[in-house]
Amino acid sequence: MFIVPSFSDIRRAILRDLQSLEPTADIAEDSDNFVRASSLAAVAENLYAHQKWLMKQFFPDTADTEFLEKHAALRGIRRKNATYAQGNGATFTGLVGATLSAGLQIKTADGRFYETLESAVINSAGSVRVAVRALAPGAAQNIIQSVAGVLMAAPKGVQSDVVLNNVVGGTDTESDSALLARLLERIRRPPAGGNRYDYRNWALSVEGVDAAYVYPLRRGLGTVDIAITADNDVPSDETVRKVQAYIDDVRPVTAKESKVVKPDVTRVAFNVKVKLDGVSLSTMTQTIQTALTEHFNRLNPGDDFIVSQCEAVISDLIGVVDRQFIAPRANIKANVTDKIEWFRLGTVAISELA
Repeated sequence: MFIVPSFSDIRRAILRDLQSLEPTADIAEDSDNFVRASSLAAVAENLYAHQKWLMKQFFPDTADTEFLEKHAALRGIRRKNATYAQGNGATFTGLVGATLSAGLQIKTADGRFYETLESAVINSAGSVRVAVRALAPGAAQNIIQSVAGVLMAAPKGVQSDVVLNNVVGGTDTESDSALLARLLERIRRPPAGGNRYDYRNWALSVEGVDAAYVYPLRRGLGTVDIAITADNDVPSDETVRKVQAYIDDVRPVTAKESKVVKPDVTRVAFNVKVKLDGVSLSTMTQTIQTALTEHFNRLNPGDDFIVSQCEAVISDLIGVVDRQFIAPRANIKANVTDKIEWFRLGTVAISELA
């Protein structure tokens, strides 16, 4: 292995060679020879650094962003752009029969903007739910829990206050690490005529998909089901349609049917009593919430829920002396027959153990 010499090593070698040719040459630090050797060493050091940088660009796992994209482009892989969150997630209230049109803009308290995608009429209950789309791309535009919003220009008979919920599917621009992972997967597992890895790679190549799980023969011979996620959550209907259309276009014609689906989310609620030492209940409640969230974020669609794993997560937290699970009490096996079940964290209630 060649070790790149340092600036001082290069200068020392130059002075050594000079003195071997002319034993009487002055190589003291204030000599002309020392100054010239320093100049040459600086140039040589830069050349070595450039060669070292060039070598890194030869391999995709060490290449800089620009060259990583070139490696990927050679295999027909491109960086995925950010996508827009959308969903059937805006609830309007007002007078019965009042109409809303597509294109109405909604602003949330934190400055995010959304627009309606369809027209609607306030029903007899005095409300209506309308599909909306974020006006900016990215995962930050996703809304999982209810958020209050305001209509920028409320139509006649419609209240300006809006409740947004279930606006999902927004993803950020693909990172270098994610692009590299797809490229290495293509190198290690080249296209093989439609095996399970091909279906996974086809789904991952579509913008808005950050993970894909393939279930061959789930509905019988010749069938393949692909569950996709976006930003570690369920994707939008638009993303599902795009993936379905792409896979239908590239899959083998001999395949009977391939179906792209959303995972079916099951929220697991927690009621836990804890005995604490040196930490307040409010602080520990937030810590437990964060720890359980991280645990559930590691669960894939189709993974079983194991109570003891969550018990260990809480027991390992600093400040927890003891814990007692009121709920859940038993493991839950994921249903991948009637649906592709995905366990996600629900409500978390923490109280002190006497």
